[in-house]
Amino acid sequence: MRELRKNPITGEWVIISSARSARPVLPENACPLCPGVLELEEDYDLAVFDNRFPALSLDAPEIIEEESVVEKGKAIGKCEVIMYTSNHNLAVPDMPVKQLAKLIEVWCDRYRELSKNRELKYIYIFENRGREVGATLDHAHGQLYAFPYLPPRVERKIEHTRQYYLSNGNCSLCDVLKDLPKANIIKSGKYFVSLVPPYARFPYECHIYPLRHVSFLTDLTAEEKWELAEFIRDIAKRYDSLFEEKFPYMMMLFSAPYNTNELYDEFFHFHIEFNPPKRSKDKMKWMASVETGSWNFINPASPEEVAKELREALD
Repeated sequence: MRELRKNPITGEWVIISSARSARPVLPENACPLCPGVLELEEDYDLAVFDNRFPALSLDAPEIIEEESVVEKGKAIGKCEVIMYTSNHNLAVPDMPVKQLAKLIEVWCDRYRELSKNRELKYIYIFENRGREVGATLDHAHGQLYAFPYLPPRVERKIEHTRQYYLSNGNCSLCDVLKDLPKANIIKSGKYFVSLVPPYARFPYECHIYPLRHVSFLTDLTAEEKWELAEFIRDIAKRYDSLFEEKFPYMMMLFSAPYNTNELYDEFFHFHIEFNPPKRSKDKMKWMASVETGSWNFINPASPEEVAKELREALD
């Protein structure tokens, strides 16, 4: 079964995809993402392919209309796997900047290509690193979900940044950058800044903000993309160095939506978030009832102290 169902209490769409329970889990003898094993028959540098167990697909089955308070929809969309490298043992913290810069170009290519489909409204690129965040395969890779609607958190970001712009005449993230305390900054560059935001929800949450106002990843120049590659590697490297392990994280790219009737250029600021699931080397930051049920986060760490730890991790 694959379909969308709308929660009549919150208005949120839920993707029902029972086939995903059959996806592979950490094979012992062979990695299906290595060249010549399962997904990719030949050697590759970077690669993109359709997820074998997609929650959304462009050929999603039609929905049989039934009289019900629960609205249903066609689970149209796209789920892709994005391979960072053919080298099984090479992860983001140790990748050459050139490889990550090429990865950013692949991301841009997917944004451009999928945005041509008028049924797709939001393209969400992310990486799950580590078993603690549900990664079933260790080979460095990310994923892409193209949704036919705006995901709830993206919708919240858009609503708030739009309202801030209408009230203040400025982009909210641009104003954050103007008034960002030094204690929260991890690294400053010519084009980007990495930080533990004062409003971090997770103990070791980090963000990357472009200093220039851009709404889409594809708006970045070649020089900006190169520095972004450096910053992505830098954060991952600091995590591993600080905790002396392959530190798990969720990395998420937030670009503006596509194919809607609104222009986002003035108020939506492209950014990247890293949300690690740990609060220390051996302790998890569990999403318990208050976070999961009410979406109110309790951060048990001082963002400024965490930023200091990460600044010093590579000294």
